Amino acid sequence: MARKYLGGSGERLTIWISVAASTVLVFYGYDQGVFGNVIISEDFLETFGHPSANMQGVMTSIYNIGCFIGAMSTVWTGDILGRPRQIMVGSTIIAIGAIIQSASYGVAQMMVGRIVAGLGTGMNTATAGVWQAETSKMSSRGKLVIIQMANCITGFSISNWLTLGFSFAPKDVAWRFPLAFQMFFTFCIYALCPFLPDSPRLLIRKGKYEEAYEVLAALEGHGATVDSPAVHAQFNIIKDILDKEHMSTYSWWELLSGHGPSGVLRRMILGAWMQAMNQISGINVTSYYMSYIFINALGISELLSRILAAAGSVDYLVFACLAYFVIERFGRRRVMMCSAAACSTCWIVIAISLGLSAHGGNQYRLGIVAVSFFFLFFASFGMGVLGVPWLYPTEINALEMRTKGASLAMATNWIMNFAVVQVTLPGIDSLGWKFWIIWAVICFAFIPITYFFYPETANRTLEDVDRFFATKPGIFIHRNKVAVQLHRPAEYIEADERIARGENLDDDEKLKDHIETKEMV
Repeated sequence: MARKYLGGSGERLTIWISVAASTVLVFYGYDQGVFGNVIISEDFLETFGHPSANMQGVMTSIYNIGCFIGAMSTVWTGDILGRPRQIMVGSTIIAIGAIIQSASYGVAQMMVGRIVAGLGTGMNTATAGVWQAETSKMSSRGKLVIIQMANCITGFSISNWLTLGFSFAPKDVAWRFPLAFQMFFTFCIYALCPFLPDSPRLLIRKGKYEEAYEVLAALEGHGATVDSPAVHAQFNIIKDILDKEHMSTYSWWELLSGHGPSGVLRRMILGAWMQAMNQISGINVTSYYMSYIFINALGISELLSRILAAAGSVDYLVFACLAYFVIERFGRRRVMMCSAAACSTCWIVIAISLGLSAHGGNQYRLGIVAVSFFFLFFASFGMGVLGVPWLYPTEINALEMRTKGASLAMATNWIMNFAVVQVTLPGIDSLGWKFWIIWAVICFAFIPITYFFYPETANRTLEDVDRFFATKPGIFIHRNKVAVQLHRPAEYIEADERIARGENLDDDEKLKDHIETKEMV
């Protein structure tokens, strides 16, 4: 019998890993939303000497610098510690940051707490998606990562409702308790991660073959053992790809300059830019500052602004959950492009509404239109631009470079996050309604970028993606049938069958010729 983790194997074990990885994203979502609601508290502003809009922006965005450093650190620590232990380390650091923030009485102390919490969040977000992807079956991988992102929005919603409830609490309890509540999620991680397995792909890469067999058997479930043919087939397929890449024989410079295995640099750029698109869509303008925008851009009262922000988070959560039903059915490319088009449209309407209001239009009615399209933006974003950028870097990067590629993608996410959060408050003050046009243009640009450059990864194993880039496809992939088709290419199925039969499949040119023949047909 396969070893059981937390009393489960097969699908039950996959669910337990998903619960642990999702807890990381609940943690992240809560952290994203809590501080934007804290900084509008009157007691908070008095405690910190009524900081300017620019200083409030710095206090909020400095968290993302910590996240950037934390994500980058996993380039070196991610493989050494392994997935569950890396998440435990990150969660411990977040708890330390939460203690510093909730005990703060000065701007400098609060900024230190924000950076420390960011370090842990960066580590966790760079690890959770990779762990989930590397332990999931092809058919459920996308759905499980979408569940993670829905849980991220659950955390965001919790932060909005909790801060709304505690806004009625006396004095500093109104903002100190929501900041301290971050520690609750650390305890949840402690209750799960020590009892769950590491990625079998990482174990194989580290030469821990016996442990890898045990984990593969546990993930297979249904009575599978380390001697089961299905387990040996999975092991051989993963090891076959790793043996071909043999990236440990290349220096970082050789890999990044294109002298290593084909497509490594390109794949890292694709993953990193996909994460950048997630952030420069303008989502963190709303997730960090929704209450602030309602108060300062639309003239809504503080209490009503908090209620609207909390309601908006529920709208966001509902549509993030609905993405579960489209991510595999329609694929990454189509979902991303449709979602981006809808987001761009929302920003255009918001800009027009606020522009008319600023030039003497009916502020009340135009405010209703603007708020409605902020809600619609949450829905549009949640259906695609939310989840696809988090899923894609875990799938697109080379097998042996997946940790490093995902770490660089998350570092890109956080530095872009910092830039957006930093410019938002000064941007609203300086540009007014014109500020929203920027996000409309950026979101529209995602459509041609995805169409021309991004191959489909739905209905592919992680090893299939390695095979695709081994054929050295051109820069533009929109006319490559293997790259854009939704169903799994037959040649990849045949390749797995050959490896399972023990046939030699070392010659990448054979696979390349086979794919090119299929394209011509």
